[in-house]
Amino acid sequence: MPRPIVVIPARMAAQRLPGKPLADIGGLPMIVRALRQAEAAGIGPVAVAAGDSEIVEAVRAHGGQAVLTDPSLPSGSDRIRAALPELDPEGRHDLVINLQGDMPLVEPDTIRALVRLFEDHPGLGMGTLVAPEASPADRTNADVVKAVLALARDARQGRALYFTRSTLYGEGPIWRHIGLYGYRPEVLEGFTAAPPSALERREKLEQLRAMELGVEIWAAVVDEAPISVDNPDDLEAARAAAR
Repeated sequence: MPRPIVVIPARMAAQRLPGKPLADIGGLPMIVRALRQAEAAGIGPVAVAAGDSEIVEAVRAHGGQAVLTDPSLPSGSDRIRAALPELDPEGRHDLVINLQGDMPLVEPDTIRALVRLFEDHPGLGMGTLVAPEASPADRTNADVVKAVLALARDARQGRALYFTRSTLYGEGPIWRHIGLYGYRPEVLEGFTAAPPSALERREKLEQLRAMELGVEIWAAVVDEAPISVDNPDDLEAARAAAR
């Protein structure tokens, strides 16, 4: 059985919604909301890998664990890698769950579905989640990342073949990628140590770097994608849903 640790990367300098980790949602900062949802999943310890001292202070003020990392780190995966030696110095956890701090209302069972993927495939190095398209408009929306899967009919888990922002044509379901990842620590180490790959730069999707390095990624299907707060409209939607 895997021994997970959940790490939530967060920084204040989001381009479309600066300071969003501390945005109030129903009386709690967004990052604390995400922390609480991960704790409710009950899969292992939860911590925040923060790029700013304000985030650390907010998390600790609400009883959570947070580690301050270099604010110049280029991605959430890099931030998690930097925080792990402090969070797990003895290497007790063999599965790292990367939960985005801008998913404040993610269902605990959505997080559990990712852990189950590793339970069902003990040799898996990296996994993620997908959900059915929310509307036909998802197919042409470049902000919606699509996962191309080798998925048997009615199956709930499958190997990822590619991820893209481009429009997908032809018959068949469109799987909307959810930016929630699980990695074995050695996969995270190797993936973040490598430079950005050609496909990653083209699509602006860091998981393609792992695929170009030969890492096999599997995805589990969940019924619905959680709200991801990327702009002021998303924030209002999250506040409405939290009431």
